[in-house]
Amino acid sequence: QRRVHGKQWYQRRVHGKQWYQRRVHGKQWYQRRVHGKAVVAGASSGAAGQLVASPTDLIKVQMQTDGKRIACGEQPRFSGVVDCLRTNYHENGVRGLWRGWVPNCQRAALVQLGDLTAYDYSKQWLTKNTSLTPESSVTHALCSGISGLVAATMGTPADVVKTRVMNQSPVASEQLYRGSIDCLTKTVRNEGPGALYKGFVPIWLRMAPWSMTFWLVYEQLRMLTGQGTW
Repeated sequence: QRRVHGKQWYQRRVHGKQWYQRRVHGKQWYQRRVHGKAVVAGASSGAAGQLVASPTDLIKVQMQTDGKRIACGEQPRFSGVVDCLRTNYHENGVRGLWRGWVPNCQRAALVQLGDLTAYDYSKQWLTKNTSLTPESSVTHALCSGISGLVAATMGTPADVVKTRVMNQSPVASEQLYRGSIDCLTKTVRNEGPGALYKGFVPIWLRMAPWSMTFWLVYEQLRMLTGQGTW
């Protein structure tokens, strides 16, 4: 009887261990699934949103370049935002307003992917390994700072490529780059990999306050409406 009871105890122990392993593996699979969903959601939402807004970004980039021309004593190409929009439309049609949309969407996808995934992962890590709670504003501030840094790191190379492609002449024979890949290749070959991070500091200084403001407000609104933290 003792032998039978011992065997039963051993079987229960084995089954308990198997159940625990399944539970751990299931939790790990769920965490991977959650992070995967954050990656897909961040990249797709960023690309879709930027595709719609690409004409306004084109105008912004060209107007900023015009400011540099004025500072150098050169004649500006446009008298204002409306003139910039009208000129682009007359020279290239509606399609011309989406010039550079591919690197533009690539940049937005990388920025949103980095921001959303970094916030999600860092929040889970902090609440699991420290005394911080998911509802704490300190948690939200720290995670948003991390997500802003990751977003700037991932998005700056694409931002450099996007800006160079958008600033090209609309005349095909005068264009230096055939597309985003060609621009990336030529930039690295002629100027080195460090050229892809030109302007990183101002880009990060722009993204960090935006990311912190968004996540702090978003988390507070969720809690005020009874939905819990993200």
